Amino acid sequence: MIHFSCDACGQPIDREHETRYVVRLEVYAAVDEDTEPTDPEVDHLEAIEDMLERMEDSVSLDDELYQQLRYDLCPTCRERLLADPLARLKGAKLGFSNN
Repeated sequence: MIHFSCDACGQPIDREHETRYVVRLEVYAAVDEDTEPTDPEVDHLEAIEDMLERMEDSVSLDDELYQQLRYDLCPTCRERLLADPLARLKGAKLGFSNN
């Protein structure tokens, strides 16, 4: 029998009494089209060659350009995620003294 636990809180998810939620997160580099006119003097093949050489030097380029992640959540952590998906409110709860 397969046992699941919540990737956020670590609690076991009882499949008979609880719904297990799957969150898939996909992060990729945005490529904006260049709207400026191209310079006719530029050697595009040389520019591509330079870019490919830089890519070969970068070991973790794939992780920088694209990542796909998957998480299992319990119902409570699902609600917490949907209420604040970027965890912006988490930092707002900090209290500092006025000194």
